[in-house]
Amino acid sequence: MFELLPSGVASMALPLGRSVRAIVEQTDLVAARQTQALSFAFHIVLVCFGVAFPALVLVMEGLWLRTGDPVYRVIARRWSRVMLVLFAVGVVSGTILSFEFGLLWPRFTARFGEVFGFAFALEGFAFFLEAIFIAIYVYGWDRLRPRTHFLAGLPVVGAGLAGSLFVLSVNGWMNNPTGFDLVDGKVANVRPLEALFNVQLWHTFVHMTLAAYMVVGFVTAGVYALAWLRSRRDRIHRVALVVPLTIACLVAPVQIVVGDWAGRQVASSQPVKLAAFEGLQRTQTGAPLNLLGWYRDGRIVGGIEIPHLLSLLATHDPNGRVPGLDTAAPEDRPPVNVVRISFQLMVGLGTGLAALSGIYLWVWWRRRRLPRSVWFWRAVVVSGPAAIMALWAGWTTTEVGRQPWIVYRVMRTSEAVTAAEGVPIGLIVLLVTYLALGAVTLWVMRRMSRTPLQIPPDAPPPAAASAESG
Repeated sequence: MFELLPSGVASMALPLGRSVRAIVEQTDLVAARQTQALSFAFHIVLVCFGVAFPALVLVMEGLWLRTGDPVYRVIARRWSRVMLVLFAVGVVSGTILSFEFGLLWPRFTARFGEVFGFAFALEGFAFFLEAIFIAIYVYGWDRLRPRTHFLAGLPVVGAGLAGSLFVLSVNGWMNNPTGFDLVDGKVANVRPLEALFNVQLWHTFVHMTLAAYMVVGFVTAGVYALAWLRSRRDRIHRVALVVPLTIACLVAPVQIVVGDWAGRQVASSQPVKLAAFEGLQRTQTGAPLNLLGWYRDGRIVGGIEIPHLLSLLATHDPNGRVPGLDTAAPEDRPPVNVVRISFQLMVGLGTGLAALSGIYLWVWWRRRRLPRSVWFWRAVVVSGPAAIMALWAGWTTTEVGRQPWIVYRVMRTSEAVTAAEGVPIGLIVLLVTYLALGAVTLWVMRRMSRTPLQIPPDAPPPAAASAESG
């Protein structure tokens, strides 16, 4: 009988009842983590559009105000409706995600809610501000003066950034908890501002904001690149393709620099996570970096070793000391291969997107035209899904790399999970919900896309529109 139980869960020394319960608890923990991951994977893409897409819409409207070209207004107005749809879907998935904090991890919220609750309260204010001004912006196209309408969109951009900052503040705090004291195992002397503006916040916020612009820019450009390949090359499609692609291509190379900053912060505050990135078993000076390969029995098998490069990247010294996995007990280490593969996938995809950006910017700078190769535009179509995959891989690296801690070195994930039964059933229900929600969203988007973008023959310039609105 005992040979059928998972290794490490049961032993002959444990009564059968306790062994079975251990299996149930482990199953619920895995299901809870999968449920949270599913919600996060769905919602994080919508977060990117909430952060970056309003700015893209305002860029288009700003170009209309500056040039008077009605093409920019037509695109901005269509995109504002897309923005509204995605915001509504994000409200649904965000609400589910917020409830999961309390339902799946009640011990975590009960113990530390007073520490990070301030950030979530501020995020709530940002959300309501964004909702109010999105409604004003979308329904104010023909009701407000053009410049007033443009100004009404600025709070949407600001609220999206603010909401992202406050949520990322909580995530940064989970990776580097501060702003409280533990007295006899209980939280005391809470300092909300110290917890809010923790050391992990700024590089995470900048890294995520740039990732949002990359995702939105490449996904939007990819949609129009597909139309471009199908010979829909009128001026509306050209503008709708060039503007988001240019923004994404300007951001992608900067993300590499910010990624280096983020990596050095991880090396400083979470050395075990960095060791998992690289499969570094023992602490070394002049540590090598291994491309590809598989972590097995304390070493990388089948990788390409580059001497001293890990030390150079982590410490800016080729002979710098890099802590290995041996600095933590085996039960305190994350699953190395999951973290390592997701990290390399993120870096590989990010590098590929930066290379694509370099080609685009080089051709534009040297020849003042778009690339003509059909393979370039095929790569642009693929760049949207690639950016989303890089986003997912990056967050997998961050969150799984923190395991087994929900609050780093303070509270284990297994200590925070709910004791309620039925978590696996909830996972199935949630999967069906997101599949339905995603299908409805795609259906709405396709319905909207079937209405061709056209410039009204009597489209007024900004000055005339301002006079009419007045």
